[in-house]
Amino acid sequence: MNLKRQTVFWLSTFAVFAVVLFVLREVLLPFVAGMLVAYFLDPLVDRVERIGLSRTVATLAVTLTFFTIVILLFVAFLPTLQRQLVGLINQVPEVARWVEDSLASGGLQDTLLQVFGGQENDVRTAAQGLAGSAIVWLGSAASGIWSGGLAIFNLLSLVFITPVISFYLLRDYDRMVTRVDNWLPRHTADTIRQQIGLIDSALAGFLRGQASVCLILGIFYAVTLSLTGLNFGFAIGLIGGALAFIPYVGMILTLALSVGVAVVQFWPEPLPIILVVVIFLIGQLVEGTVLTPKLVGERVGLHPVWVIFALFSGAAIAGFLGVLIAVPVAAILGVLLRHFMSRYLDSRYYSGKGGT
Repeated sequence: MNLKRQTVFWLSTFAVFAVVLFVLREVLLPFVAGMLVAYFLDPLVDRVERIGLSRTVATLAVTLTFFTIVILLFVAFLPTLQRQLVGLINQVPEVARWVEDSLASGGLQDTLLQVFGGQENDVRTAAQGLAGSAIVWLGSAASGIWSGGLAIFNLLSLVFITPVISFYLLRDYDRMVTRVDNWLPRHTADTIRQQIGLIDSALAGFLRGQASVCLILGIFYAVTLSLTGLNFGFAIGLIGGALAFIPYVGMILTLALSVGVAVVQFWPEPLPIILVVVIFLIGQLVEGTVLTPKLVGERVGLHPVWVIFALFSGAAIAGFLGVLIAVPVAAILGVLLRHFMSRYLDSRYYSGKGGT
């Protein structure tokens, strides 16, 4: 099979996969979540298995422990998180109104008039439009996430089906890998194994490593922001940790949200507002110098812009399900594109001197 036929085969396979994913996107959420949990926990199951337990017993122990911890944390912090999230959502219009008033009054308004020209009413109208657009965008984003993946049915399926899917995938993980390996074309098996190894390295670095980074940052932000007395500090901290997997964008959005709440709550006292900013600066410093190098490393091979594009594209196409699979798909495409580019640079089409 020549390179052209291989390319057609793999592109066709990917197209079929994309169509099936799009058609079944409403019911795939618990299965994708179960696959991600299984992939995340597989190294731990392997370690437990090495102490002498069977694969089934090791899988059962790790799965039960993981979901028990998740459920206990959920039950312990849900009331506080729910209360703060509701309060935070209710305060978003107030933050937007404060921004509007700040933009349309006092020295800032005079500065804007001097820089951009125009009339006072123009500045006020622009500020009102900006604040209104922000509120509409936030509402639309929340509605899209809910309708795209967190509806009641999918939420219940996540709770009851995901643990079952995770258990069976973990138990049969090695067997499935061996079976798929036996299906590989013999003359290209080594090449495919090499590319799968690169994909696994990228996914392991990002999913397992970045999940640890998000967890540590979420705990740090939640505790420190709560200690400053910031309203909804616990919820904002967890949001900051959850969004940390989006390069730069997550930090900027969470910082803007926390500073906005701090300004509305503490103004005109500058110290608490500065303290909130310092907390995020410390978090970013620790993430960039310690957490990411130690837990994620240099093996990811995913450019931040590629990750951001994948996440936004996944959300637009399939809602929350698209967000879950965005990074794995981006990692796979990135590895395959680099492979095809290396083949192209080795080919006669590039050099004009013959070759593969």
